[in-house]
Amino acid sequence: MIPKSINSLFIIIVILFCGSICISCEKDPKLQDPQAKLVFSADTVLFDTIFTGIGSATRHFKVYNPYKETLEIDIISLSGSSSSAYRINVDGVPGRVFNNIILSGGDSLYIFVEATIDPLDGNLPMVVEDSIIFSVNGNLQAVRLVAWGQDFIILDDEAMQADILTAEKPYLVYNSITIDSGRVLHIEPGVRLHFHRNSGLHIAGSIIVSGSYDQPVIFEGSRTETSYRNIPGQWEGIILMPGSRNNQFLNTRIRNAVNGIIVETEGEFEVPVLYMANSRIENMTYAGLFTRNTSVYSYNTIISNCGHYAVAIFGGGNYSFYHCTIANYWNFSARRTPSFIIDDDAPVNVVVANTIIHGSQSRETGFPLNPGPEFDVEFSYCLLPVADIDTREIFQNCIYDTVPGFLDSDNLNYRLAELSSAIDAGDPAIGRLIPTDYEGKSRLLDKAPDIGAFERYIE
Repeated sequence: MIPKSINSLFIIIVILFCGSICISCEKDPKLQDPQAKLVFSADTVLFDTIFTGIGSATRHFKVYNPYKETLEIDIISLSGSSSSAYRINVDGVPGRVFNNIILSGGDSLYIFVEATIDPLDGNLPMVVEDSIIFSVNGNLQAVRLVAWGQDFIILDDEAMQADILTAEKPYLVYNSITIDSGRVLHIEPGVRLHFHRNSGLHIAGSIIVSGSYDQPVIFEGSRTETSYRNIPGQWEGIILMPGSRNNQFLNTRIRNAVNGIIVETEGEFEVPVLYMANSRIENMTYAGLFTRNTSVYSYNTIISNCGHYAVAIFGGGNYSFYHCTIANYWNFSARRTPSFIIDDDAPVNVVVANTIIHGSQSRETGFPLNPGPEFDVEFSYCLLPVADIDTREIFQNCIYDTVPGFLDSDNLNYRLAELSSAIDAGDPAIGRLIPTDYEGKSRLLDKAPDIGAFERYIE
């Protein structure tokens, strides 16, 4: 039988122990504030390994509780499906979903992330993304996961050191790259450059793109799935910066950006700042070709499907467009701007010949209201929607037709149908100057060249 004194002492010890627990709980309460946020050592976990086989890599980051009070993390989970390329490990425990993780005030925990990717799987996007979701008191936060999904060469936020890009592998531009002043970048036939979201190509020096009809050079976004094939605005575009000179784009495809090419170089030059031939610019959120006080020479170029302008000329300069097709049937939103605009009353010299300018607007050309005496502009042997009565002296020997006769403009096919009024309607002198069309067909085998970038005849 236990003495009463010992029994009483035991009861007192139990009471004191329970009281200490309660006091401890009161000293370390859970923070219930719905605005409470975790702090992360990184907002993006980037797997920059270039995989050459089945690739696996592990990265980690830390999660911090910045408060004095304890936080309870309700959920830590991958947001992707069960087939996600990523797996996570929270403080040594692997899994996909973790609940009710206690993180004391001022404490931290490690999150390990593993990516396993087969870069030879052609069905994967070029960039494989997911995120880790954190929920604290109903407040959601996320850390992005980014890995490369195919076997290619990465160009990441840097000045280009290479002088030549070859077609051995495609390139992924993650963040923008710059060609410094004084450098010349040569791009060989068949090269493919894929730009991740908000990335672009900035050229302070020069670029020489030498594609061929069978092996064009392609600039486009990093999403290669079929559903993204004609979606504009996926990357920034190409910018020719002030001081850039002697840029050449031959047999080039520029697709699905915000702007195709912006030419910001100022001044007049005997050699064009931009020389573009046998090329396509298509699916641009804003403009296909946007220029300011510069010089451009272009032929056999197709510019199509732009949210505002196909060609925008500001601040004067010298421009020549021969046998081009400018077809703007933008259908992602309402477009109220002309496809081909010459703005400002600065001195400008523009020649547009044997060119189609057509689209969804009743008028697809725009000019300043009061052009100055050095406004030297001529459109000759062009096909347009309607006559521009206000500036009719600018247009010589042009055809006006509400139906230009494209084979399939909905699918960006601007070859001429059998009854197109553009057939045999071009200036023979310009046809001799540009004797072959976009596809290499001769313009000299029938009575006159066709207007536009494509020649139609039966071989």
